[in-house]
Amino acid sequence: MSKKIFCILAVILVAYVYFAGLGDYGFLDPDEGRYSEIPREMIEAGDYITPRLNYVKYFEKPILHYWLTAASFKLFGQNEFAGRLTPVLLGLLGCAVTSMLAYIITKDKRASFVSAMILASSTLWFGISRINITDMTLTFFFTLSLFFFRLWLEDAQKFLWLCMFYVSMALTVLTKGLIGVVLPGGITVIYALMTKQGRKILTLIFSPTAIIIFFVVNCIWFIPVCMANSDFFHFFFIREHFLRYTTTIHERYQPFYWFIPVLLAGLVPYTGTLYDSIKAMFGRCRLISKADGIFLGLWFFMTFLFFSFSNSKLVTYILPCFPPLAILAGASLSSFEGKEFKPFILINALILIPLALTGIILPMLTNDSGVMAMKTPALSLAVMLLVFTVSTFFLTRSKHALFITCILGILTMYSASGAFIVEGKLLSHKEAAAIIKAHEPDDVIVFHHLMQGMNFYLERRTITAGTIDELEFGASQADDADKYFITEDEAKKLWTSNKRIAITTRSKNADYMRGTFINPVHEYFTSADIVMMNF
Repeated sequence: MSKKIFCILAVILVAYVYFAGLGDYGFLDPDEGRYSEIPREMIEAGDYITPRLNYVKYFEKPILHYWLTAASFKLFGQNEFAGRLTPVLLGLLGCAVTSMLAYIITKDKRASFVSAMILASSTLWFGISRINITDMTLTFFFTLSLFFFRLWLEDAQKFLWLCMFYVSMALTVLTKGLIGVVLPGGITVIYALMTKQGRKILTLIFSPTAIIIFFVVNCIWFIPVCMANSDFFHFFFIREHFLRYTTTIHERYQPFYWFIPVLLAGLVPYTGTLYDSIKAMFGRCRLISKADGIFLGLWFFMTFLFFSFSNSKLVTYILPCFPPLAILAGASLSSFEGKEFKPFILINALILIPLALTGIILPMLTNDSGVMAMKTPALSLAVMLLVFTVSTFFLTRSKHALFITCILGILTMYSASGAFIVEGKLLSHKEAAAIIKAHEPDDVIVFHHLMQGMNFYLERRTITAGTIDELEFGASQADDADKYFITEDEAKKLWTSNKRIAITTRSKNADYMRGTFINPVHEYFTSADIVMMNF
């Protein structure tokens, strides 16, 4: 089989694995529920400027991801496939951009292909591509901005590339705020200062025309939203940027080193390439020049350290670190000859074999419901990790070693995709919403737990009782907050009124809710929730 045909088949396989079963499980709460409900409410209200969640203002993120999801809903209907279409497409496009960037840097087709396959087969990249949250959208435009910057370095006379660099940064800002200019802009400036052509780069990169284009793109939304909402500027720029980064306001504090194990796990099954990737940053790879090693190293380390210093940490934050690592890994593996392939194999084996054995043995040693629910996909992944590891020991004998490794990598991701179905049963409110919708209650109370996906599936507003959490700001701006954001005692009064009430919470709260709302007429349990009705 020719390498060209092999590559085409590999690309088809990647596309199949990424799209397979994309709409087969309900939106995972809270994140998927939130980022699907906001676009649904935009479409319902016809307001594409002011984001709303449970029908109150929600300014924690900019608008672009909502617009893309809303467009997908318009084209394909308001369903799970359409909701996840944006991240899965951008995940695949991110692999394509990474492949093109790898070729610009290495001038090697094999390194370009392998880089894309490593990225597509990385656990964190694959997982986030299949979930409707903003991080893949951010990472795609972040990667695109640095792609155009590197393309501009290749041909500084091509002013279009510089303009596209600024447009991509603007789109990154419209996805997740000022980080979209702070990180890509900071990486390019520090790169210029560390290279011989630094003065020339800095002179040309701060083009007044390109900067104006950056602001024009951002003004498409920031000006209208500020005009429509006088409270937007302080909440978005002060609270959601400065205070979020420097304080524990969102209660997401983790120690400085927290992203290290996240990175190691997120690179599976290619965690063993990290050693060679770091060597390549420092000029120890024949396909990576010293300047490009600095460029990719800054991209990785500045992003990684920026989020490590933050007082607000989530697993998904370091996703932008993965494209440069994939390029460095792809170039390193492609530059190996013969027995030189063994360092990656040995390091990877030391990581993957214990991980695989844990996946096999742990379910036998515990009765934890969460672990037991994941038993089948964990076992499937563990077996595939062992196959991947054992197979690589024989690959130094084959001229197609890298291509076979890439195929095994994407099949490893496919082996774990059953975990999404399990998560859908544990975290989605789709089943509970279907029960409530069939009975047509006058009001729906969500009790002691925000259920963002409940609104999506019910296609209506719910009453929040006993908690307010991320809806605090929106509720403070709403004229009818006293009706839709109530205390536990107020919920009890509503329960005993003449209204037909459905009240729902997580199954773990069932005993407490049953003791709080006496004499329920009907009770319904799902995998995730309990629903009670007083009629």
